[in-house]
Amino acid sequence: MKTLKVALAGAGAFGTKHLDAIKLIDGVECVSVVGRELAKTKEVAAKYGIGHATTDLADSLAIKEVDAVILCTPTQMHASQAVACMKAGKHVQAEIPLADSLRDAYRVLQMQENTGLVAMCGHTRRFNPSHQWVRQRITSGQFNIQQMDVQTFFFRRSNMNALGQARSWTDHLLWHHAAHTVDLFAYQAQSPIVKANAVQGPLHPTLGIAMDMSIQLKAANGAICTLSLSFNNDGPLGTYFRYIGDTGTYIARYDDLFNGKEDKIDVSKVAVSMNGIELQDREFFAAIREAREPNASVRQVLPCYEVLHDLGRQLA
Repeated sequence: MKTLKVALAGAGAFGTKHLDAIKLIDGVECVSVVGRELAKTKEVAAKYGIGHATTDLADSLAIKEVDAVILCTPTQMHASQAVACMKAGKHVQAEIPLADSLRDAYRVLQMQENTGLVAMCGHTRRFNPSHQWVRQRITSGQFNIQQMDVQTFFFRRSNMNALGQARSWTDHLLWHHAAHTVDLFAYQAQSPIVKANAVQGPLHPTLGIAMDMSIQLKAANGAICTLSLSFNNDGPLGTYFRYIGDTGTYIARYDDLFNGKEDKIDVSKVAVSMNGIELQDREFFAAIREAREPNASVRQVLPCYEVLHDLGRQLA
């Protein structure tokens, strides 16, 4: 089996999760890492035994043996960098969100169609074992969603990342955090979203973004979703999904799953790992090897960004 050589751009809090995942996947090696500050990037490279560190993605793309790139860079860079990767003949996985505008999302899809390369977006909820377990019940006809009730709550009143370090860019409830649920709802309902409404709270005086948001969705098959998002929540952090269906209720908290009575459901046998990022990366590399479209391909997730675009216009 040929070893796939990978470059990783964005060696921050999320990039290192992918580096940890790659170490667990046979036949894959990270050979180049890109970061904003060279000294910190070299530290990451040394820790993971990566031979090349740079602050310029073009340096990594110029390495002939690099087969694929994983982008964990700031949101506003995803689309242009994904296009650059495919122009250089590299397969690409961009972390969620694919873009922060619908126009840019279309640009990435156009380049994928022009090149035929594997282009995937990190819609991790499709891969978390908890959601995969629910998906298996849906596809086998044992469960149909009537409503999803989702809370995405953080306490982030300053511009910090998951490690509590200052960010060089501003995160966004709509174009990042809502993307997870908008895509997952349509994916699990197995039906396109036909109606979407949104309201938001006041804009933060310095960050310039809404800190609270409420979104309603309806799928063509009649299923509905209510999504509440906040950067103001001084309490338990993260996203909690309540699936209300015709034959049961399920509550997903990241990789843990419970029924409506809070009895824990064993999801340890759903996939080869309990780590959604690792499962996502495994799908990316398998699609490259098998020359096929991956789950969460750019084409598959594009409808999510069409909905986000419509919601953004409402909020504007």
